[in-house]
Amino acid sequence: MASVAIQVEHLGKVYPVAIKSPGLKGTLQHFWQRRYRDVRAVQDVSFTIPTGAMVGFLGANGAGKTTTLKMLTGLIKPSSGLVRVAGFDPFRRESAFLRQMSLVMGQKQQLIWDLPTLDSLRINAAIYEIEEKIFQQRLGELSEMLSLTVELKQPVRKLSLGQRMKAELLAALLHHPTVLFLDEPTLGLDVNAQVAVRQFLWEYNQRYQATILLTSHYMADITALCERVLLIHQGELMYDGNLETLVERFAPYREVTIELSEGVEPERLKVYGELEAVDGQEVRFLVQREALTTAIAKILAELPVLDLSVNDPPIEKVIGRLFANRIWT
Repeated sequence: MASVAIQVEHLGKVYPVAIKSPGLKGTLQHFWQRRYRDVRAVQDVSFTIPTGAMVGFLGANGAGKTTTLKMLTGLIKPSSGLVRVAGFDPFRRESAFLRQMSLVMGQKQQLIWDLPTLDSLRINAAIYEIEEKIFQQRLGELSEMLSLTVELKQPVRKLSLGQRMKAELLAALLHHPTVLFLDEPTLGLDVNAQVAVRQFLWEYNQRYQATILLTSHYMADITALCERVLLIHQGELMYDGNLETLVERFAPYREVTIELSEGVEPERLKVYGELEAVDGQEVRFLVQREALTTAIAKILAELPVLDLSVNDPPIEKVIGRLFANRIWT
């Protein structure tokens, strides 16, 4: 039986937010006698992640993903519940715990802007008390995996966004953490850089059996790396399970794309399924799975079709519809 790397039980976080009425009277009242209301950022969240697993953490902006990550890494204290990461209580911030985990946030940086990356890495090595021999060994391994060589000797400000993200990952992993929290690690990167970061994370997980919890708005990150996903909405954990099962359970439709030999009025097309888009003579529908055979037969019989393809809808559309329609059960 695999050991547990992350254990979360009934986790909650409540923020008191001051209430202020408008105008001078409201300002004076706010100054002398403040009133507060509770905002529940995370509510009764429970899950466990075994050692070596890569799990996707999905949710819209403001759903509670980053708040949860901050509690798992000890940056903020939970209002309720139990958290254990690598056997430690994160908020105690013990030295042994900090050596076991790392947090990478795509919109934050730890590298010193005007120094060469190598200098920042040496500072990290000193903080974590990594011996020179081990530092050189890990530097060689990680820089080879990330395809970073001469870039390490350049000031951080001269690196491209993709190179800088790779350097941030190298810095975060220099102490070989066993648990890695990633918050939008490919944010703003071009397609090639995204692919390179994904490949590195997969290889790091395979080589060192590190446990990875990944949040991303790029669904390609999740589909490429994670079989299991956690889905959070308005602070509540709505789904915990297989990614393919999520699609099958909450996307009971297929995407049908046709190319027509001539234009057809959109009103006429709506009878064949949920019309998604009309781009010239290319039309895209969403069709219920149980009605797929009948719909395709009607399309081929009644429309001037040059080409037709049937696919599962992109995962980002599935997630988007879940949030829009609140389909959870």
